[in-house]
Amino acid sequence: MCGRFVSSSSPADLAAYFAAEAPADADVEPRYNVAPTNDVFVVHADGGVRCLDRFHWGLVPSWAKDPKVGNRMINARSETLAGKGAFKPAFRKRRAIVPADGFYEWKATSGSRRKQPYFIHRPDDEPFAFAGLWEVWRGPDRDGSETLRSTTIITTAANESMAAVHDRMPVILPASAWDEWLDPTNDDIETLGRLLVPAPAHLTVMHPVGLDVGNVRNQGPQLIERVDPEPGGSATTGETAGAEP
Repeated sequence: MCGRFVSSSSPADLAAYFAAEAPADADVEPRYNVAPTNDVFVVHADGGVRCLDRFHWGLVPSWAKDPKVGNRMINARSETLAGKGAFKPAFRKRRAIVPADGFYEWKATSGSRRKQPYFIHRPDDEPFAFAGLWEVWRGPDRDGSETLRSTTIITTAANESMAAVHDRMPVILPASAWDEWLDPTNDDIETLGRLLVPAPAHLTVMHPVGLDVGNVRNQGPQLIERVDPEPGGSATTGETAGAEP
């Protein structure tokens, strides 16, 4: 599951990091509480060129009658991609990378109704490269008068570090897999499926953050600052486990 993440790097920095062409509207404020249905940055191949553009988060299949279908498709399980009608065509031809400077997950705490949010990030604070899919929806009449480009983030089983908080996590692609994943001419589903595995535990370190992140209207770098866990929670953050070699 990935339902909230951070996009604080500038479009120019993301384009340079992923060796992609920057979008025309490059003046975008950092966002520390990206939520489903927001526009998010996506790296994709366009005519042999790697591009960074903004897509709607929540994949809308081409056959959908209403774009609200995408509200239920913010994530796609890696184990069922090849068999799901909503995701199978995009898995073959329209794969993407969704950059993220970190993401949030909530952990149930004993003796409390509240779940403790955690911020998960790379130990070197470089962006994650989430594996994603994208689609183009051309309106209910299919005449192209209303066009929407949308994306979904692929999830897999949690690694050892993430398992302390949640049983799922985004698929995080290493740089060595970016070309293979983004190549629209590569439709070898079996080989592509081998990329959809949990990231090494040392790439996901985490710490507890404040409850304000639960409200999508809240923004700002204070959301990712470490706090003491809420009463009833555990002081263990997973950062020690995440630092294992």
